[in-house]
Amino acid sequence: MSIRLRLTVLYTTILALTLLIFSGVLYVAQSRYTLAIVEKDLVKSVEPMVAGWSRAQHELGWRAPLPGVAGNEGPEGDKARQVLQPLVRDRRPRDMLRILDAEGVPFAIPQNEEVMAFPISAAGLGKLQAGESWVEITHDDEGRLLVYNQPVIVNGEVTGIVQLARSLADRDRALRSLGVTLLTGSALTTVIAFGAGWTLSGVTLRPIHRITQTAHEIGKARDFSSRVQHTGPNDELGRLAMTFNEMLSQLEVGYQQVTRALQVQRDFVADVSHELRTPLTTIRGNLALLERRPPLPDADRADILDDLISESERLSRLVSDLLVLARSDAGRKLALGPVEVRTVVEDVCRQGRLLAPDREIEVAGPDGLIAQANEDALKQVLLILLDNAIKHAHGPISLVLSKNDRHIVLRVQDAGPGLSPELQARIFDRFYRSDTSRSTPGFGLGLSIARALTEAQRGALEVESQVGQGSAFVVKLLREA
Repeated sequence: MSIRLRLTVLYTTILALTLLIFSGVLYVAQSRYTLAIVEKDLVKSVEPMVAGWSRAQHELGWRAPLPGVAGNEGPEGDKARQVLQPLVRDRRPRDMLRILDAEGVPFAIPQNEEVMAFPISAAGLGKLQAGESWVEITHDDEGRLLVYNQPVIVNGEVTGIVQLARSLADRDRALRSLGVTLLTGSALTTVIAFGAGWTLSGVTLRPIHRITQTAHEIGKARDFSSRVQHTGPNDELGRLAMTFNEMLSQLEVGYQQVTRALQVQRDFVADVSHELRTPLTTIRGNLALLERRPPLPDADRADILDDLISESERLSRLVSDLLVLARSDAGRKLALGPVEVRTVVEDVCRQGRLLAPDREIEVAGPDGLIAQANEDALKQVLLILLDNAIKHAHGPISLVLSKNDRHIVLRVQDAGPGLSPELQARIFDRFYRSDTSRSTPGFGLGLSIARALTEAQRGALEVESQVGQGSAFVVKLLREA
């Protein structure tokens, strides 16, 4: 069952139950109200009859008519007619009147013979004899009757009972009509509400449908640039569409990063394969020469061994550089602490002068600059930058130290030919070597390793260069707080 159907059924059911309860309460209230009105009307009609009977009986000294009193002549008959005629005359045409004695036995008068008997239950008779009124519902050929029984009390003694009944047929028909109307109206309202709810829920859930359709299209086409178009209010569904679009943006960025990473990985594997192929080919060729029969002269064998040692060392350096990069890519964290930068720089410059005694290497900047760094990693970064300046530039090399509000800044400046903007954009790529540097020994991994080690120390490595004006590699490290 779809969520649209579940929602529609849910609030249609709630509406139907509400209408059913409302209709039931209204029906019961109307039934009680109309019954109370009839009872109140009967009470209003009976009270003057009882009061007249009591007054006449008290004034005339008459207690009860004898059987057949309506046909009697003489003083008792006159008294009976004086008492009973007002009761008969005061009743309404639609009401049915019966006059009983204190035991509930009808008097032998024409009025009682014209109207059917209204039986009184034993409990009702007891109440009447105790001086209390009693209401009962009975039935006749036309339907139900409401019978109101009122005792006649003279001098504290119950001397008779007046029964006044009214048919409830019209009221019951009206109530049945009301019940049918309520049920029919409730059913019709429920059906209309179901249709309206189905339509409105479809409109309300349309953004979810669009989200589902967009997700399906993205999964099918792998196009994370798609977005859910939502122009409605910023309600729950609007926020859902916005959240979904934000998730798509993040997925798009992640997918692009993964795509670039896979491309870099493919390029990396291709470059590694290319770099490994040359020394391995040389080693295999030299080994084949050593296996020749008859053996080569000793001088040639010595040259071959020197070549094998050189290529083996080259492979070892390549593997070492790749290991450093692999550790960096794996997110291996370096232990950072306070490092006195000037000491490390001077140590690196000393090693550089040993490697290139004919080059001028200068250090400038204040002492006492403390950075949050790893001493070994910082030394390796500076050695790479210094070795790069020695290999690719001529003239003096300067290492300048400075500081700003947040960083210790190291500039490795050379006087080389400089770099074009195109070279600056790719100089930190792995295995990248420009056409002018292909004759220089190396693998094109040095600057990549230097940047990875700098970033592992929460620093940054940048290049500043102009063609013909030399290059400066800038290392920024966080200052010790």
